[in-house]
Amino acid sequence: MADQQQSRGRLYVISAPSGAGKTSLTHALIKRLRSREHCIRFSISYTTRQPRPGERDGVDYHFVSEARFEEMIAADEFLEHARVFERYYGTARLATEQWLAQGCDVMLDIDWQGARQVRRHAADAVLIFIQPPSLDELARRLRARGSEDEASVLRRLREAEAEMQHAKEYDHQVTNDCFAEALAAIVAIFDGS
Repeated sequence: MADQQQSRGRLYVISAPSGAGKTSLTHALIKRLRSREHCIRFSISYTTRQPRPGERDGVDYHFVSEARFEEMIAADEFLEHARVFERYYGTARLATEQWLAQGCDVMLDIDWQGARQVRRHAADAVLIFIQPPSLDELARRLRARGSEDEASVLRRLREAEAEMQHAKEYDHQVTNDCFAEALAAIVAIFDGS
């Protein structure tokens, strides 16, 4: 049998307001897809924010200074980047392109600003927005984390409302009311695209 040409991977963007369960869903999704031998890579974003307790450089994020991030912007090293909560976040262009060329799908965990940039550069990217069941439930989840003071929780809720206004720009919207059902819905999106 002749060698088949390796097909190019596809970009998948997953966005959600803070507390909607995006990180847990993303990790479970990658585990599920890899168990089926689906070539999927998770893009580790660059950021100028400080690491939270337990986060590791190169695993959770690439933590860089604001000056270094701005150098990378000037050198056009980002597929997308945005300023969120007074900090920069961005996706490395070179690593993403290499994985796609190898036939791996690449998942980006980015906000709506980054999703817009990705859509401009990759029209075939699949954009998925994770919705919380309600703002009340989102507030409960944020407070249950115990990692932020009440002022920060209220700021995140205001930002969440604004973010949720952009959900209609995505190809798919999944409500994370029941984790297992939300995960199944996202797996179905990967299987169908």
